Amino acid sequence: MVREPPICIGSATPWLLSRGAEPGGRSYRSGWRWLPSALSGRVVGPGPGDTGAVPYDPTIYLGSAAHYRYGRPAYSPELQAVLPQEPALDGNGRLLDAGCGPGVLTVRLAHLFGQAVGLDPDAGMLAEGCRAAEEKTVMNIRWVQGLAEDLPAVAPGPYRLVTFGQSFHWTDEQPVAETVYDMLEPGGALALIVHTVTGRPRPPDPGVPPIPHDEIKALVEKYLGSARRAGQGTTPERTHRFEDVLARTRFGVPQQFFVPGIPDLLRDSESVLSGYFSLSSSAPHLFGDRLDDFAGEVQALLANRSAEGIFWDWPGDTEVVIARKPG
Repeated sequence: MVREPPICIGSATPWLLSRGAEPGGRSYRSGWRWLPSALSGRVVGPGPGDTGAVPYDPTIYLGSAAHYRYGRPAYSPELQAVLPQEPALDGNGRLLDAGCGPGVLTVRLAHLFGQAVGLDPDAGMLAEGCRAAEEKTVMNIRWVQGLAEDLPAVAPGPYRLVTFGQSFHWTDEQPVAETVYDMLEPGGALALIVHTVTGRPRPPDPGVPPIPHDEIKALVEKYLGSARRAGQGTTPERTHRFEDVLARTRFGVPQQFFVPGIPDLLRDSESVLSGYFSLSSSAPHLFGDRLDDFAGEVQALLANRSAEGIFWDWPGDTEVVIARKPG
């Protein structure tokens, strides 16, 4: 099979990024320039079967894309071995990774398919995804700018697998799931993939200081307030489960399983800080002209907790909620 080079396509670029300082540099503010486009102010949902979806805000991850791959922990290394046991993933068929961000799942899973499509509304994220694919010489990914609510028009099916890696909660969940059902080939599946710490057995301490998350979160609250921020608004509290949403669709009751997470993941101080800048609740733009002050306080805290600047991270196990379309 001839592999096509990575393609980035879609509507007008929502944000053009000019970067003068690398994520690992000392300044996280100087050099960033953002230009709004036609997608600014695009509103999606709520609609029938609404489960708390918020209108799309193109500033949710403003400034986060460059930090995402460096700052977010990886999913379980066993994930690729487990997923092919679900729909028949044999190097053929197509993958849609919806809300793909910088292509974390897209790039990892693309080899299991003839073609993969990474879909995200944030052009900065897609640019990082293109870069990741090029670095790993993954040549069968097509990158598309758009929202899950724009399906199927922006990325028509059929697909053998549709994944949402920690992104389904940003959508109008039930209508989006119904749309995905129609886009799957017979026997295909929808997989929602997240890190889960609550209720999972914690691995033994490897003898390295853990990331002081509680203290860093206190610093975030000091600068941004107690409400959990997201773009120009706040994140609504989630009161329902993915399983309950999918059970109300044609998929019916899904299957839930866990894949062991990385028990001995070590992160340096810059990676820890990038991890927070990769979150919608502490994205760089939220800090305004106090961004460098916040970064300095976090770096001082981390230096005090570990002279070597190395920390243990336990992101939890990888939880997969999978729903199948009858074959």
